[in-house]
Amino acid sequence: MSPPVAPPGWSRWLVPPAALSVHLSIGQAYAWSVFKPPLESALGLSGTQSALPFQLAIVMLGLSAAFGGTLVERNGPRWAMTVALVCFSSGFLISALGAATEQYWLIVLGYGFVGGIGLGIGYISPVSTLIKWFPDRPGMATGIAIMGFGGGALIASPWSAQMLESFGADHSGIALAFLVHGLSYALFMLLGVLLVRVPRAAEPAAGDGPAVVQGVQVSARSAVRTPQFWCLWVVLCMNVTAGIGILEKAAPMITDFFADTSTPVSVTAAAGFVALLSAANMAGRIGWSSTSDLIGRKNVYRLYLGAGALMYALIALVGDSSKPLFILCALVILSFYGGGFATIPAYLKDLFGTYQVGAIHGRLLTAWSTAGVLGPLIVNWIADRQEEAGKHGSSLYTLSLFIMIGLLAVGFVANELVRPVHVRHHHVPAPREAADAARPPSQQPESA
Repeated sequence: MSPPVAPPGWSRWLVPPAALSVHLSIGQAYAWSVFKPPLESALGLSGTQSALPFQLAIVMLGLSAAFGGTLVERNGPRWAMTVALVCFSSGFLISALGAATEQYWLIVLGYGFVGGIGLGIGYISPVSTLIKWFPDRPGMATGIAIMGFGGGALIASPWSAQMLESFGADHSGIALAFLVHGLSYALFMLLGVLLVRVPRAAEPAAGDGPAVVQGVQVSARSAVRTPQFWCLWVVLCMNVTAGIGILEKAAPMITDFFADTSTPVSVTAAAGFVALLSAANMAGRIGWSSTSDLIGRKNVYRLYLGAGALMYALIALVGDSSKPLFILCALVILSFYGGGFATIPAYLKDLFGTYQVGAIHGRLLTAWSTAGVLGPLIVNWIADRQEEAGKHGSSLYTLSLFIMIGLLAVGFVANELVRPVHVRHHHVPAPREAADAARPPSQQPESA
């Protein structure tokens, strides 16, 4: 499947909606916590067990992005979006079969393994293309698309809760909800497959922006050999671990925090809290990534990691005394969490150039795989052990929150160590590449 090339006059502003159709769909992953209590009740699972499909999905996201990044660069965004559509929707259909037959391993296989491949390929599918269309505003461009991944749960969380209420929270109701998800997301993702285009080869995409190929250019093979890549790997891993563990258990967590107060949180309100977190996640992706175009990537990561640690400290120390404070801190944390994802492609572009930024981004997402295991494992395992020890309420999470603060501190230090890439790692373009990069603006495709 050859990449569809934009005809003259094609508006670059049609590309972000194509990316959004995919990212809004695969962003359903952030609503997994809505399915946790029904699965635990219907299939007799522990909190750690019910987190397994989500954890495996995030692991496969990072691995498929890492191994598939070069293929995405080679085959283009339409091929990648098609693969994502098939895998993500098939994962739901396999999970529906698993729930219907009460075979939990099929849910793990479907949602976690097959669906996780769809997550990874779908996540990176538009990144390189967007940066090439918007070389003048890479933070904003990637933020628009990746915003959809953060905002997917804003749609999926109340939608899933309503389906479970209508179909029932037993295994057959869960199966029907999975089936509806799989078919609906397949249709929605198809819009992106049909709409996406790439700019004409080796030409800048915007008359008001710099050339697509300019400045520092580093290949994916060379990038992974630089200390800058591994510093950013640590930054992303720590930031994601600190956020994803809380997000994966968001609905049960807010219920537990205020279970012993005069204002307990209902199941419906907990699902609404997940949707609010999704909104903050989504807003942070476009808001903070656009801000990074103005204040710089390193400075915005200082904010994510430093202020994020402060928010976690407030929740750990006084979060159970004030519901508004708990919610506000959680919303700020999730905005930083989402902003970190949306800013990282632009950070990579600043350090390594646009030459193979999609493939580099894919390799960096192995940090997400690691965090996808660590975050939920830390929070769920500690909560289970604390519950066995007779503790309840916010005491189930205090230790986890302080661990997250420590991880953010490690990420802060790693961000401070980032420096420009040494010239020995730079890619030297072939004569034809250099000539193409020097084409005048008059040969550029028109944009809106």
